[in-house]
Amino acid sequence: MLHLSSIAKNFGGLLVLQNISLTVPERGIFGLIGPNGAGKTTVFNLITGLLAPTSGTVEFRGQPLNGLAPHRITRCGIARTFQNIRVFKEMTLAENVLVAIGRQDRYGAMGVLWPSARLRAAQQLERAEAKELLAKVGLADKAAILAGTLSYGEQRRLEIARALATTPKLLLLDEPAAGMNGAEKQQLMEEIVKLEGSGLSILIIEHDMRFVMGLCRQITVLNFGRLIAQGTPEEIRANPAVVEAYLGEESAEDGARVQGWS
Repeated sequence: MLHLSSIAKNFGGLLVLQNISLTVPERGIFGLIGPNGAGKTTVFNLITGLLAPTSGTVEFRGQPLNGLAPHRITRCGIARTFQNIRVFKEMTLAENVLVAIGRQDRYGAMGVLWPSARLRAAQQLERAEAKELLAKVGLADKAAILAGTLSYGEQRRLEIARALATTPKLLLLDEPAAGMNGAEKQQLMEEIVKLEGSGLSILIIEHDMRFVMGLCRQITVLNFGRLIAQGTPEEIRANPAVVEAYLGEESAEDGARVQGWS
C-alpha cells in the first residue's frame, strides 16, 4: 500500500533521515519506533506532504506522492493524527468531526445561505456519521460538548475520529497513547484493533513498548535518522542494536530491559 524508497531529508547541513526504505502492506497494524529525535515524525510529515524529501520517493497504492499538497494526499486515502494535539477547542466534538467530513463543497454559496431540502438532508446524514465516528472512539455521549473540556487522552481519541472522517485507507497515528492511563490505553488498543478489522492499514509511532508490542505485527526502528531494524515484535525485542539504541551499550550488555518489552 505505502512504499518509501531511499528517503533522505536534510535541513541545511543537518541530516535528519538517511536512506530510509519501508513498506506498509494492505491491512494490518504496523509500528515505527525509536528514541527521541530518531526522525519518526519527520517520516509522517514526508508521507503526508507537510515536508518534501531531499531525495527518494513516496508511493501510495502505486501513485507517487512527491510534490502533492497535503489535502490531495488526504484525498488519496491517507489520514493522520499529530504528536501535538490539534483539535478545535472552541468547537464541539461533533463540529470537529464535521469539519473533516466536509462534503458541503458540492453545494454553491447560495445553496448554503438558503438551504434546500436536499442540503438539509445531507447535513443530517453528516451529523449522524459524525456521531457514529465518535462512537468508534468511545466519545458518542460527548458529541455536543466543547473539545476544550476533554481530558488529554480524550482529545487524542477525538483526533482519531476526525482523521477517520476523511475515509482513509491508511491511518497514521503519532503517539496516540501519550497522556493516557493504563485503562485508557487498553481501551484505545481495542479500538485500534477494531479499526484494523474494518479494513484499514494503520502505522503507529509510539514510545510505550507494551502498547506497540501488543498491537503491531511488524515494527520498523529508527535511530539518528537511520533504519536499524525491521521485524516482528519478537525479533525487535531480541535485536541488540535496538536495545542499545534505547538503553545505551553498557545497559544492553548488563541485560537491562526496556519497560514493557518483557
